[in-house]
Amino acid sequence: MASNAFIAFQKNEESRCIVEAIVEDNPGAVVTDQPAMVKVDVPNRLVIKRSTVEEKMGREFDLQELQLHLITISGHLDETDEEFTLSWNS
Repeated sequence: MASNAFIAFQKNEESRCIVEAIVEDNPGAVVTDQPAMVKVDVPNRLVIKRSTVEEKMGREFDLQELQLHLITISGHLDETDEEFTLSWNS
């Protein structure tokens, strides 16, 4: 049985761009929009690619900036300069 990796952000303009990037790079992503936050669930593995976020924001982006908007995560975290990955091993 698959488990969802998920991430939730404060609702603001920058996190909107991050969520757009996640949806583009993660087929099967499900976005739950709430008044103060936005949550994204992806079966098994969620990847945030720096290059896609930069494309959506129209500027350079350091993945450490995710921390400014992050509320919570679920999954095993693996982070490089290029990708932020949450996953569940079967």
